[in-house]
Formats: sequence, C-alpha cells, structure tokens
Amino acid sequence: MNNSHQLADRLKEVILNGTWIANTNFKDQLEHLDFNTAVTKVQSLNSISMLAQHVHYYINGINQFFKGGKLSIKDKYSFEFPAIESQAAWQNFLTNFWIDTESLINIIAQLHENKLDKVFVDQKYGSYKRNIEGLIEHSYYHLGQITIIKKMLSERDN
Repeated sequence: MNNSHQLADRLKEVILNGTWIANTNFKDQLEHLDFNTAVTKVQSLNSISMLAQHVHYYINGINQFFKGGKLSIKDKYSFEFPAIESQAAWQNFLTNFWIDTESLINIIAQLHENKLDKVFVDQKYGSYKRNIEGLIEHSYYHLGQITIIKKMLSERDN
C-alpha cells in the first residue's frame, strides 16, 4: 500500500471507522449523541460540539484547498461557529462532517506519491505529508478530549 493510501486510511480510522489507535473514532463517539449533550460545557472545557466543529473546520478547509480553492483556514477562526440549537442542526452538522471527511479521504488516497513531499502552500507549512499527518494527529488529540468529556458528563448525570 502506498503512502497516500496509508494516510487516507489513517484519516478514515480516526474520523469514520477505526479502532486501532484509540479503540474508537469520531463517528462512534458522536453519531448517537443528542445535541443537548453535545453542546453542554463541563467547567471551562470546550463542548463536544465545539471540538467536533473545530476538527471539521480543518478537514473542510483542507478539502476545499485540494479541490482547487485557496487555503483560507486560520487558527484564530477555528472555534468560531454558530451555536447548534437543535437535534436537526446537530445531525446536519454530523452529516456534513462525514461527507467532507469521505471527500478528503478520497482526494488523499489519489495523491501522487511525489506530491506528498512537495511544499504545502508555503514553505513554512512543510510538506503535504506533514500537513496530512498533522491533521490526523490533531484529530486524535480532540477525539481524546471528546471521549473524556463524554465520560465526565455521564458521571455527572449519574
């Protein structure tokens, strides 16, 4: 299996269906979560919905770039989202999260091996491979937070 396919599979694992690294994934943690739980804050922590939207922000931004757009994502905007105020809005967000992730997975899987070592947008960002790996690692970081927050909310409710 080439590097592009391996990176695509790793992104798929953390977001959609894997259990190898964390024994869970975003879809497993979020798919059946009601929006009230998703938007509940625990102390000063971000809510589950904010963390999921944050990860989606980067996936969507990189996806748009790969589709020929500009890389317009900025860290300072990565937590600025309209509030999710209903179960329907939560489900709509999740549907978009899964669709956008599938799209990016397909694009990454089709990247030519030589492209992975090329500069991603600007020298300061490093290579395509470094940025894709960074997206995956960043996703695992926030997946861990979501898992802990869910546990904290569950224990608080019991």
